[in-house]
Amino acid sequence: MTPKRGDRAAPPPLPDEHDIRFDNGESAKGWEFLARSAPAHLRRAYDTLRAARPRPAPPTARHHALRGSLARADRRGASLEQWQYEVTGGGRTWYLIDDAGSTLWITYAGTAHPRATDS
Repeated sequence: MTPKRGDRAAPPPLPDEHDIRFDNGESAKGWEFLARSAPAHLRRAYDTLRAARPRPAPPTARHHALRGSLARADRRGASLEQWQYEVTGGGRTWYLIDDAGSTLWITYAGTAHPRATDS
């Protein structure tokens, strides 16, 4: 079955983990492309994000908050922080951190560097 908006990215979280869900259909498709092209790297990213570490301290070159107009995004009326995890040299996942719901919403996943950061 093809994942879609709102679906969980993998098995349900344990009590001390974040739930990871897709914010839109495109991110679900991109996640599947990453899973096929870089499964070990995506698993590492998934484990890092899920294990209650969506905000590394300190941020790294591969895992950091987005800046400028991409730093926050609205989700159902709430302004949430948006972060990036570099899965491969070009592959990325962007996600919103919903602390209240212990959920990370994948807003972008793909094997190519997102165009939105090129400007």
